[in-house]
Amino acid sequence: MRAEGRALSLLIAIQCVSMGAMEMSGPFWPLRIQALLAPAQAHYLAALSALVYAGPMLAAMLLTPLWGRLGDRTGHKPMVLRALLALALCQGLAAMTLNPWLLVLIRVLQGALAGFIAAAQAYAIARCASGNRGQVLARLQAATAVGSLAGPVLGGWLLDASGFVLLCAVAALICLLCAVAATALPADAPVARNRRPQTETRLPGGWLGGVLTIIVLVQAAKMMPQPFFALYVAEILQAPGWLIGASYAASAATLALSAPLWGRLFDRWQPAQTLRVIERVAWLCALTLALTALASGWLGFIASRLLWGVWQGALLPVAYALIATTLPDGRQGFALGLGNSAAKAGALLGALLGAAGMGLAGLASGFWLVAITYALAALGIRLIRSTSQLPETPALSANTKKMI
Repeated sequence: MRAEGRALSLLIAIQCVSMGAMEMSGPFWPLRIQALLAPAQAHYLAALSALVYAGPMLAAMLLTPLWGRLGDRTGHKPMVLRALLALALCQGLAAMTLNPWLLVLIRVLQGALAGFIAAAQAYAIARCASGNRGQVLARLQAATAVGSLAGPVLGGWLLDASGFVLLCAVAALICLLCAVAATALPADAPVARNRRPQTETRLPGGWLGGVLTIIVLVQAAKMMPQPFFALYVAEILQAPGWLIGASYAASAATLALSAPLWGRLFDRWQPAQTLRVIERVAWLCALTLALTALASGWLGFIASRLLWGVWQGALLPVAYALIATTLPDGRQGFALGLGNSAAKAGALLGALLGAAGMGLAGLASGFWLVAITYALAALGIRLIRSTSQLPETPALSANTKKMI
């Protein structure tokens, strides 16, 4: 048991560091494209800046479930190693290329080959006790949030100090070192399909589709402020640059703290109880975003961002946990891959809605539109609860069920 804890702690550390390495370059791809474009090609900047983000998301959305299915058949540790090596390779290639179009292609290749988060989730599920899956997935999500906080800060410092090439080279080296560290993870054996009774693989109709829909809804609402956030804080609140960064990071900080606590709580509940709480949390998100829209000063704005991060810890990580605790072990990789694809689809949808809302309703209305989106997500969860036959989680003991 202690060895299992060490393996999961190592995996969480690898996720935090590798995701931080990926986020080092995250905000700066358009600057690199701008620097590489010839003056005669300057009119391509907007299109390439969109493709450098949308391309890898689309590629990951299509291929991550396939990597997950391969992990179900071969074990998930090889998929973790493959993803880390792919990240290292693509970051190294990005450091070397001087062609902006090739840079976008490398980013698409990264999205197609990587899929690290889904691989890490599937590996963790294969190694942990079934009653702790929600907590473990929440800890992985918290590690991603911490990496997303630290990565851009380090990347910005490297960009100012030594330029984009060194930034990508350092990110590639970090991912390579993470791959070396991942070789110390114990191997996980694939589940023998012929040993599982057929009745164990069947779930109530529409359950997985319902959870994937929830992921799309809550992720779309979460990502909707991305296109207008910096402009809103700068123009509506008249805030300086450091406050833009601090307010942006505030929700990630409280998400990292709250997600493991939510995961521990949800591990005690059956899916029906969990969905009821998720619906209420979505309504709380709508209320919190309304408070964000009403905030006229930076103190109230940051306070609402901190509160929003607390609720975020109970949404996407818990939706992943619902997949992990209700599907058979031999389908975990594929199902979690579908979950990550749904998150990518929600992120794309949210970014498009945020940009369209900013253009149609104006910058001042941005957070009101996000609040409305959360309200629609809550109504969608209510519809899924009422139309889907909910499974039970076999991992819960009879005593725990009585407590519920």
